[in-house]
Amino acid sequence: MDLRGAKITWLGHSTVLVTTPEGKKVLVDPWLATNPKCPAAYHGLVPDGVLVTHGHNDHVGELLSMHGRCEGPIVGIYDLTSWLARKGVAESKLVGMNKGGTVELAQLKIAVSMTDAKHSSTYTEADGTMVPLGEPAGYVIRLSNDLRIYVSGDTCCFGDMAIIAELWRPELAILPIGDHFTMDPKGAALACKLLKVKAVMPYHYGTFPMLTGTPAALRAALREGNILPESAVLAVEPGQSVG
Repeated sequence: MDLRGAKITWLGHSTVLVTTPEGKKVLVDPWLATNPKCPAAYHGLVPDGVLVTHGHNDHVGELLSMHGRCEGPIVGIYDLTSWLARKGVAESKLVGMNKGGTVELAQLKIAVSMTDAKHSSTYTEADGTMVPLGEPAGYVIRLSNDLRIYVSGDTCCFGDMAIIAELWRPELAILPIGDHFTMDPKGAALACKLLKVKAVMPYHYGTFPMLTGTPAALRAALREGNILPESAVLAVEPGQSVG
């Protein structure tokens, strides 16, 4: 798929780096140095902006130690960004929003729309206390070249993905396929059908033994449903990019 000057790099698990046509680095769900699948070369990554889908430790936890490296906006659902402020993240960086809303991030030359997701969203403190951080979310990122990328976050497949297609018309979906905590490859294939996307990048698989979904199983499900050709599955290894 032609990303028209953009690049997407999978950093293992649910961490994705979107590099815009202008060279800005937008990091989604920063889990770097403690992520067993993230290549060491990215452990000290300096992003220009951060998007957070929900409050689980493997999505937001490392932000508490690396937020100082990001001079740009840090976006999340309002409950989560309010908690980040209490944890010491500069309020001037935080962009709290909610589902259905769109924010223009002029310094990154992108627009970000927050979508629904079906999951949970809690942070586990060092003493074991679980803190609720609002609801999980996904994002549709619109780049300056009008490429629209849907990053679902951790979720099952749900029927209102058809509404995401109607409202924001994403061309590429980044979807979990691991099963157990998220949708499996069959669910991701149905999500592609509902979203009417041209291509899919699978993520949230292979990190731990219980995450059993594979790109091969996704290709098979897409082929069985006559949804997308195998070439539309943009499967890469951690540290590799498309675009």
